[in-house]
Amino acid sequence: MSLSLQDEYIKKESLHGAQNYSPLSVVLERGEGAYLWDVDGNKYLDMVSAYSAVSHGHSHPELIKTIQDQAQKLAITSRAFYTEPFANFLESLTKVSGFESVLTMNTGAEAVETAIKAARRWGYFTKGIPENKAEIIVADGNFHGRTTTIVGFSSDKSYKDGFGPFSSGFVEAKYCWSECDINESIASFKKMINKNTCAVLVEPIQGEAGIRVPQDGWLLKLRELCSSNNVLLILDEIQSGLGRTGKLFAYQHENIKPDGLILGKALGGAMLPISAFLSSKEVMDHFNAGSHGSTFGGNPLATKVASRALELLYEDNLIENSHILGDYFKSKLKSIDNKIIKDVRGKGLWIGMELNESEVNAKDLCLMLLNEGLLCKETHKTVIRFAPPLMITKEQLDWAIKKITKVIRSV
Repeated sequence: MSLSLQDEYIKKESLHGAQNYSPLSVVLERGEGAYLWDVDGNKYLDMVSAYSAVSHGHSHPELIKTIQDQAQKLAITSRAFYTEPFANFLESLTKVSGFESVLTMNTGAEAVETAIKAARRWGYFTKGIPENKAEIIVADGNFHGRTTTIVGFSSDKSYKDGFGPFSSGFVEAKYCWSECDINESIASFKKMINKNTCAVLVEPIQGEAGIRVPQDGWLLKLRELCSSNNVLLILDEIQSGLGRTGKLFAYQHENIKPDGLILGKALGGAMLPISAFLSSKEVMDHFNAGSHGSTFGGNPLATKVASRALELLYEDNLIENSHILGDYFKSKLKSIDNKIIKDVRGKGLWIGMELNESEVNAKDLCLMLLNEGLLCKETHKTVIRFAPPLMITKEQLDWAIKKITKVIRSV
């Protein structure tokens, strides 16, 4: 019996590829806007957005044109030379973000590593921490990537198994969400601060942990704690940044500003990988020629696309759409009255539906939604993440809500 086209590609990937992912059983072929199609021509509404990378929608015509035009001129030179797209991108990103300086890389994890190096150099050269003694405080439940340094300070054992030994210099404090006591959480960070502390590194909303939204006021108190102790506050907004939560950056919900900001995913307009660490001149000027870099980081093709992607956030009203439709979507999900739903939380178009583990497995529900034409992904067995492209329409969300309601009521 011959294999179906879907099964053929799945078999090839399983046979020739490392098994470091567990994809849903669908082979995608093309995308447009908020929709994806598989190799058999079946149409799906995308509620994953490549973990927030597809904010602009799939195959945005303006971004395709930008790639085509720039690729015909100049794609990569390395940073051995100056280029016009890179210079203009730096100007655009500093202007829109309000930060003084940018260091570009390719992936989110690379940008996190950049932030760690920047914080340590600032600690040694500005704060005066003794050599090799710098410490960074992270939060429990964190996810910042999968390099050996980063998984080394993860609180999830599955990310660490078999990859040690790990870098020292990281300590953990209590993230504040759900029923957390803000003062207790802040006290746990304060307890970890000593004369060698150079930075606090946290996600303003924890994505991989299950869209954990912190208590109102927590981030503000953390900002105050860092300021009063001469410690950098660095926020990882790789998933939450660039409109995903209904504001340009998630930290703006608390009316604060961090000392360092990490961006990625949506920065590439769902076209190319590009990431960035943003900070002040005081922090960034500790990098010197040869101290950090990447052959592809800041290449003309990716930076040209990223500049256009930044413009389109405003031209396409993506941030406002995320705010308005995010509130609408969350309210509709909350209105589904069913015992399998434990909690619905999120900001903007980044929502987690936590399920009662005794009732259903989140992956099983994702497979049922797949059969209804809805693509979503679980995390930690109990939470389904809903993160559609920010250009999604109310009509498309209404269709999704009907499918989600149908599947939940069928369990």
